[in-house]
Amino acid sequence: MTLRPGLLLTLLLAIGLLCVLAGVGVGSTGWADLHDEGMAVVLWEIRLPRSLGAWWAGALLGMAGAISQGLFRNPLADPYLLGSAAGAELAVAITLALTGVSAQNASLLAQVGLTGLAFVGTLVGVGLTLILARGAEQSLRLLLAGVVVGVVLNALTNLVALWTPDILRAMQSFLLGNTGLLGWNSVGVMAASGVVALAIGLLGSPALDALTLGEATATSLGMRLPLARLLLIFAFAMATGAAVAQTGVIAFVGLAAPHLVRTLCPMLHGWLILLSAAAGGALLLAADVLARALIRPQELPVGLVTALLGGAYLTVLMHRRGAVRR
Repeated sequence: MTLRPGLLLTLLLAIGLLCVLAGVGVGSTGWADLHDEGMAVVLWEIRLPRSLGAWWAGALLGMAGAISQGLFRNPLADPYLLGSAAGAELAVAITLALTGVSAQNASLLAQVGLTGLAFVGTLVGVGLTLILARGAEQSLRLLLAGVVVGVVLNALTNLVALWTPDILRAMQSFLLGNTGLLGWNSVGVMAASGVVALAIGLLGSPALDALTLGEATATSLGMRLPLARLLLIFAFAMATGAAVAQTGVIAFVGLAAPHLVRTLCPMLHGWLILLSAAAGGALLLAADVLARALIRPQELPVGLVTALLGGAYLTVLMHRRGAVRR
């Protein structure tokens, strides 16, 4: 089935709106009782910002996934490819190890801000990758540098956890993804980051289109590839950093959203980035609603739900393509 980009964008935004309504209605005790006067505060201050925040986090990851896949010409590239998630994990682990996770240090963590430190850790991870790769001139060197930085930073995170095992429970929420603490401030940060990243991504989309023909052809077409790569890396690093800082590490959304969009509607990268954002937002928000509803009154980690759904989708896609080739 092939859809026009405009129609697909409308459908994805409509699905996202329906998921927002479901997210506002569904809570730990079931559907909201609109006749309860106190429920208005819960809906406005807790459920609505959580639902909008989950949509924006998914949109950021979907957008970052589309940019990274186009930049590296690899359909398996995801937003965490250049050490961004590993840098955020290490920053959170070091902060928890130094300040502790006791109630006495809760105010200090609130002042310092784990989300801000996670964002800084994301940028540090990407920066180390660029330094190790000596810039953004060669995609292969950049990929290898990202793998090396990710492995080293993950090893350091494990070392910190081994040194202070008390942080493991606090780290688990970050590593499995958590939308329960999203508020209006989180929505504002992610929306602002998303607008900037989307603008840069759309500006650099002609370079991504040219890269599909090869680096030599793209250069012959007048594309300034090193500058374009740096701008696009900054865009998906900002998008990934904002999402990871607010919700933790959520798997498969950045990988599955561009795949889903390309399956429904082959297109140039400008539309792909925009539609991947809409698809990622709908996917993560739907997973968040499902995570709240499955074992109510408890909640599943949303990253666990996205990993299961994304793995199932990619498995079906792999077998379908294998059957077509036969």
